[in-house]
Amino acid sequence: MVTYVLTLTRTPGAVTAADVAALRAAGFDDRAIHDICAITAYFALVNRLADGLGVDLEPRFPSPRHP
Repeated sequence: MVTYVLTLTRTPGAVTAADVAALRAAGFDDRAIHDICAITAYFALVNRLADGLGVDLEPRFPSPRHP
């Protein structure tokens, strides 16, 4: 699962049917594979929106932009 998530995050165009087949071989069903993909995509979207809009983290979290 981690290999799939890293590939989807870093090089989404490189994900192939073989990657999905590897998840199935590891015991994940279609619903779980969908959820893994959806959660990964959601976090990528939200992080890119926040970064693209210059959203600062809440004060209790350290920010790489404002150390």
